[in-house]
Amino acid sequence: MTSSALQIPAAIKSSSSAFFGRLPSTSNIGSSTVSPSVRKNGACKCVDAPPAEQKTGYKTRVTRNANMAKLQAGYLFPEIARRRTTHLSKYPDAQVISLGIGDTTEPIPDVITSAMAMRANSLSTVEGYSGYGAEQGDKKLRAAIASTYYKDLAIEETDIFVSDGAKCDISRLQVLFGSEVKMAVQDPSYPAYVDSSVIVGQTGLFQKDIEKYGNIEYMRCAPENGFFPDLSTISHVDIIFFCSPNNPTGSAATRDQLIHLVQFAKDNGSIIVFDSAYSMYISDDSPRSIYEIPGAKEVAIETSSFSKFAGFTGVRLGWTVVPKELLFSDGFPVAKDFNRIVCTCFNGASNIAQAGGLACLSPEGLKAMDETIKFYKENTEIIVDTFKSLGFDVYGGRNAPYVWVHFPGRSSWDVFAEILEKAHVVTTPGSGFGPAGEGFVRVSAFGHRANIKEAAKRIKQLYSFWNKQR
Repeated sequence: MTSSALQIPAAIKSSSSAFFGRLPSTSNIGSSTVSPSVRKNGACKCVDAPPAEQKTGYKTRVTRNANMAKLQAGYLFPEIARRRTTHLSKYPDAQVISLGIGDTTEPIPDVITSAMAMRANSLSTVEGYSGYGAEQGDKKLRAAIASTYYKDLAIEETDIFVSDGAKCDISRLQVLFGSEVKMAVQDPSYPAYVDSSVIVGQTGLFQKDIEKYGNIEYMRCAPENGFFPDLSTISHVDIIFFCSPNNPTGSAATRDQLIHLVQFAKDNGSIIVFDSAYSMYISDDSPRSIYEIPGAKEVAIETSSFSKFAGFTGVRLGWTVVPKELLFSDGFPVAKDFNRIVCTCFNGASNIAQAGGLACLSPEGLKAMDETIKFYKENTEIIVDTFKSLGFDVYGGRNAPYVWVHFPGRSSWDVFAEILEKAHVVTTPGSGFGPAGEGFVRVSAFGHRANIKEAAKRIKQLYSFWNKQR
């Protein structure tokens, strides 16, 4: 089969990974020297250091933020990009297919882009021009989000803060919580949770022997516990970051599991930050919102996004729900402080993007988004079937655009390198999402259909022989 391969940018965009995987080679990234720190297993880690030949020039008297110096990350996706570049220099005619970074690939539906174009054109008229909008978001859009995603859940438009994406809101929430709280995170999980915690000063130093930061509770989520943590082993925490469906494992929490999570938060006086960025991919009866669980409004914030629903990864539009029932220990409403953070740090989402958001939530827009999601889920089925046919244990995929594949006894980075070298396909090493991700790779379903089929063909050719030798 031949196909026009999806091209990967020279520098793959990424958040700094709070969990950086084992990087078994010495490399130069940008102008910094990356020096290896040899571990007992023979693998190396990248440690950023200034080039030896660099001369020290004028220095200010400003001390570097010590929390930034704690970060051990930032090399997961740049390292993947470097290896891709090296691979292409070795194989200049290779058609490299990216199933790594979770970026959408299909065009935004016309019903949505038409609305954005109309709004953009109106800005060139006296009647249609508008400048700053409400920091909390357009009133009509907030109402549409409430009626579409929180119908019958008693979430009001005033509980909703429209933003430029869930990732940005995660950092704003960390500013809200401050440096004195202790947080818990699923392991493995989206790296922004931990990185933002480090930056605001919530954590201790990175403990290299266990690959974890101090003062963070890593809630192990693995096949043996159904990708839901044993909460009885968790010490007291203030903030619980919980993503369902989970990135990277693709696992969605059941209703009973979320009931247990909400009760745990109540018993411990904690706040849950529930990331529902992939909720529209849920195919079974797993809850799409934490507010489907009784009592959740008293202990939970929910953040979500149009990125993976409508292809808005570049448009940038999301929202966060902070119910008025959620109170700090002194009885002060969390929403009031978050509103102050938003008004101080943000001037509101783009009015053009918000017009697109309103179009997304129209009957035609919802239907169009469903079709796009259906397309990606069909891609997921192809990937799941491919690895299952080869005898691998495969997780996720049913309720998320990610497939989590187990390579027992093997380094995630070694598997990544093997698939890139022999199949010209980019994946993501599971160890980049946390220590519990070692031995797994994440395969993204975001891709053109021809590329997905071609990647499946190559992977089958690679591992059909390998499995015969097992």
